[in-house]
Amino acid sequence: MKLLSWNIQWGRGMDGRVDIPRILRTIRELGDFDVICLQEVAVNFPGLPGSRGENQVAELSAGLPGYTPIYGGATDVSDGHGGRSQFGNAIFSRLPVGQVWRHMLPWPAEPDAPSMQRVLVGVVVESDVGPLRVMTTHLEYYSLRQREAQIDSIRRLHAEACAMSARLPQAEEVGGSFEVFPRPMQALLCGDMNFPASAAERVRILAPFAGGEPAFRDAWEVLHPGEAHAPTCGIHPVDFVDRPECCDFIFLTEGLAGRLKAHRIDAATEASDHQPVWVECG
Repeated sequence: MKLLSWNIQWGRGMDGRVDIPRILRTIRELGDFDVICLQEVAVNFPGLPGSRGENQVAELSAGLPGYTPIYGGATDVSDGHGGRSQFGNAIFSRLPVGQVWRHMLPWPAEPDAPSMQRVLVGVVVESDVGPLRVMTTHLEYYSLRQREAQIDSIRRLHAEACAMSARLPQAEEVGGSFEVFPRPMQALLCGDMNFPASAAERVRILAPFAGGEPAFRDAWEVLHPGEAHAPTCGIHPVDFVDRPECCDFIFLTEGLAGRLKAHRIDAATEASDHQPVWVECG
């Protein structure tokens, strides 16, 4: 099972051009992926630099035949012309998809910090390593307080999912909208976390759970113990980091760590201000 995670910056490359076909070409050149998780995907948002208001979910879906698209708009606002402008994360899966979740993450008010709504998009997929949950997110950039609240929310949601996985459905939950679908304990969490590998927020994500739920492991650390994380942004000069940093992570639960075969980063592409990251489990 191969999973790719990439903050595509609404398709805007280092040359300032928004080019979704270039994003698709890059993905195809990197490999044959079962699940593709993308952050900063826009729909009808001409206010974004370089954008013409593309429906990027539709463009990406057309370029990924055979994949099921799942989109979660964190921002969903009027475009002023009777339509909606959306900005969020997407998962494309060619594996069978079960239940889907779109969780709005905490957005505590801070009068002195710019911020925006953030979302965690999650799906259950049937893979050759068994059923698992795939989650992707993009945490707040400007505010440590908000990132911490968002991490705590993701951990709480993971604990809830683990509790649900062990629960037997009741008679009233068979058929109809109350039907209980599988929610496996094993999970992958990926995305642009907006903190460096040395930050306390990474430790917060990886902390053990009081209830004994399977904790998250950092995929890089599993395969490269003791080695500094390879950078995923700032390789090509950008204004939000002053040196190359790892801000894009793939975390996986302990039950999957032993099946992790590869962790890769494409440092060459300039199709976005972040680099694609991917893992292979077998």
